[in-house]
Amino acid sequence: MKRDSSNTPIMLRPAKTDDVPGIKSCAQAAYSVYVPMIGREPAPMAADFASQIAQNWVWVAACGTDVAGYIVCYPRDADMFLENVAVHPGFHGQGIGRRLIGFCEDRARDLGFGTVRLYTNAKMEANLTLYPCLGYVQTDRRIEDGFDRVYFEKAL
Repeated sequence: MKRDSSNTPIMLRPAKTDDVPGIKSCAQAAYSVYVPMIGREPAPMAADFASQIAQNWVWVAACGTDVAGYIVCYPRDADMFLENVAVHPGFHGQGIGRRLIGFCEDRARDLGFGTVRLYTNAKMEANLTLYPCLGYVQTDRRIEDGFDRVYFEKAL
């Protein structure tokens, strides 16, 4: 069922410990479709969101009390690393994913970083198309932790 957020604005805010169940639910809904393709749960489905929230790495796109999406990003070396971004399928098609990625890029600029780096699973074909459309360039592809990962970066 598609959720209509037209009456309730999507607000980006730092995640709170109380958001962990909603973030986990969002991750399960967003990534479970990939389990048959990958042969196991994608890494974000097993993430320690409470620890990431404690480190101020997680932001949510909240629609009222619902977690419509979330992003995990943090400074790493001389760049911003976008570890995970997901949108609950009930909120697809509303630009939430692009908004979250844009937030990460803005945060990187605000912190003085000139690059955002990320990776995605090679089986997540939509991502392989999306990231180049957003200005990301593929930099590497390798097997890591049993996953076929494709690496991207964007100069800001």
